[in-house]
Amino acid sequence: MKHAYVFPGQGSQFPGMGKNLYDTNAKAKELFEKANEILGFRISDVMFGGTEEDLKQTKVTQPAVFLHAVIAFLCTEHSTPEMVAGHSLGEFSALVANGVLSFEEALRLVAIRANAMQKACELQPSTMAAVLALEDAKVEEICAKVAAETGEVVVPANYNCPGQLVISGSLKGIDIACAEMKAAGAKRAMVLPVGGAFHSPLMAPAREELKAAIEKATFNTPACPVYQNVVAAAVTDPAQIKQNLIDQLTGAVKWTQSVQAMIADGAKEFTEVGPGKVLQGLVQKINKETVVNGIN
Repeated sequence: MKHAYVFPGQGSQFPGMGKNLYDTNAKAKELFEKANEILGFRISDVMFGGTEEDLKQTKVTQPAVFLHAVIAFLCTEHSTPEMVAGHSLGEFSALVANGVLSFEEALRLVAIRANAMQKACELQPSTMAAVLALEDAKVEEICAKVAAETGEVVVPANYNCPGQLVISGSLKGIDIACAEMKAAGAKRAMVLPVGGAFHSPLMAPAREELKAAIEKATFNTPACPVYQNVVAAAVTDPAQIKQNLIDQLTGAVKWTQSVQAMIADGAKEFTEVGPGKVLQGLVQKINKETVVNGIN
């Protein structure tokens, strides 16, 4: 029986996140203050006292979720991870947990990623939509058909759990695809309140910026395998980890497949580290036999 640690991505933020850690743990306080210095603004103030609206800005959301997760991991007692994974942004937290990246290096990369994605969103209006209760193969087929017929960008972006797939693309492409998903029998196909088409070709400008930063960063040999989003398999080679992290910006988050691979490799217990309980719910939907819990 192996113990897997998983780390959430953008969307799990909430006002007051991380405050309890800051108030009750001296090491956590020190790490939050170090983060404020690295980022050049007091992100801790936004996390602890900001509104939902303040926390929705990509340049704030991504480092905030990363910090809550990583500081909770570093400052809370836990067993040694035997495998790790993160959902989208959460992959950076996972790479701190298994020793590939230092806290400081990972935070700098997250800040670069967040700002680059924000810029890419502003270049072309785009969005994402959640499709519920439709087979993955059917969603993929409709995305390909709409893209071929209209020339718009529409791709599967997040394979969250069976029956829940998020698609990503241009505003027009997503509108047409949502109508077709409903016609094909989807229970719901709803546009999400996000700033852009994450995990789609529209993130290509951000990918280039992140690639330059990742190639300069120091990636250590991991203490345990990371199951990366774009390959949904165990990875231990630092060069491959780098490449997969770059590819993730324009590639799909294969969360369902990653969790299934971890279970196939012996994972029985999953601990979600960071704000919220989203991943605990998804893991249970992927496999009801798993034991799930959280550290926050």
